Amino acid sequence: MLSSITRFLRDEEGATAIEYGVIAGLITILLVVLFDPTSTTGFAGALKTLFTNLGKQLTLAVPAS
Repeated sequence: MLSSITRFLRDEEGATAIEYGVIAGLITILLVVLFDPTSTTGFAGALKTLFTNLGKQLTLAVPAS
């Protein structure tokens, strides 16, 4: 019985797949937080403001036909 438990605790098969899964999950959470489309603050808000201002400047720079 003790040898079975010891063997189970030493077995590392599948550990790499689990580690990659955890890393992928953390990256997904990070991307959702950074690029939250409903956010008006932080990185997503700054990016939205940047492109809004860029669009306004382009509209003003192009003469109306």
